[in-house]
Amino acid sequence: MNDIIHVKTADGPFKHKNEHDGYEYYKRELVPKGAAMQCAVSIYEIPPLKSAYPYHYHTKNEESFYIISGKGILKTPSGERFVSAGDFLFFPANERGAHKLTNVSETEPLIYLDYDTYNDIDVAFYPDSKKIGIWGKNINQIYKMNNQVEYYKDE
Repeated sequence: MNDIIHVKTADGPFKHKNEHDGYEYYKRELVPKGAAMQCAVSIYEIPPLKSAYPYHYHTKNEESFYIISGKGILKTPSGERFVSAGDFLFFPANERGAHKLTNVSETEPLIYLDYDTYNDIDVAFYPDSKKIGIWGKNINQIYKMNNQVEYYKDE
């Protein structure tokens, strides 16, 4: 995109996603994937006692969160830590950047700004569930890691 994007954070629709027990969010895309060449920016709202995504890390895309309001528990490779409004979090594109953010409030949403780099192809690993995800332009697939095969199998 070659145009400036100017939006009011309170304007526009929030996309709701609630496909699995324990995971739910509302997402307002400020800079949707594909609107810019190298980034995506969204505001997320996680309902009480929910998480937006499972524990994961990326191999190419970096992520940054700024907690706008609410309280959460951030799971990382070095353990869990409490996060709250005003905290800034950066997740490098490697195993040390693994993360899962969970809203710990029973009544209040956890709201954060999510800034991600965006590459044509990214691979995400899910250590707890032993899955691998392949994301990018025209690809959005998840596999169990135990289905791995040898390079020349069936060639």
